[in-house]
Amino acid sequence: MTRSLFGSLSRRQFIAGSAALTGAGLSSGALAQDIDDAAAEAYDPLRPPPEPEPPVKRNISAFRSMRWEPYFDNLRNGAILVDLDSRALHYWSEDGNDYRLFPSSVPLSEDLTRKGRTKIIRKVDGPGWAPTPNMRKRNPEWPAYIPPGPDNPLGTHALYLSWKYYRIHGTHDTRKIGRRSSNGCIGLYNEHIAELFALTKVGTQVLLI
Repeated sequence: MTRSLFGSLSRRQFIAGSAALTGAGLSSGALAQDIDDAAAEAYDPLRPPPEPEPPVKRNISAFRSMRWEPYFDNLRNGAILVDLDSRALHYWSEDGNDYRLFPSSVPLSEDLTRKGRTKIIRKVDGPGWAPTPNMRKRNPEWPAYIPPGPDNPLGTHALYLSWKYYRIHGTHDTRKIGRRSSNGCIGLYNEHIAELFALTKVGTQVLLI
């Protein structure tokens, strides 16, 4: 996914650069047109910018550690807890000595959200992606399949759950993490899904709350 035009610039650097361009003979109108053209070229209909959300007070508990005992009877095969409200994924190893906490994306709406218990049934390094039948109905212009690579919505790794079409996966579009932005799956930064991929196994317990 192409990064934002100014993703690597600080506000001060951008202002200074804009001033320099204006001084070199570029009008502010011409500069704005160039920026608009570049943004239009970078737009990807398969990964549009997340919809704006109403301002909310930050949940200060979102990234506090949690205990597994209220949610699981045991840690056999390890356990993953996805808290949809705080948009965080918690992982515990089978022996309980390894605990990880990752920010995540969550489904766009309640009708796309599924809660309850499931488990990992398949692990794929370099997944391909195909839209579900419902996605094809909503977006008939989408391709039938996208192979592994930088354009793949599943990122670098995917953990397939026992619920059909549901996965925990990476994303090349980092704007989505911490937002309501998925069609039902749980998304992580690519570096985090790679870490979780190495820790989990087929049979790891998963609970979405």
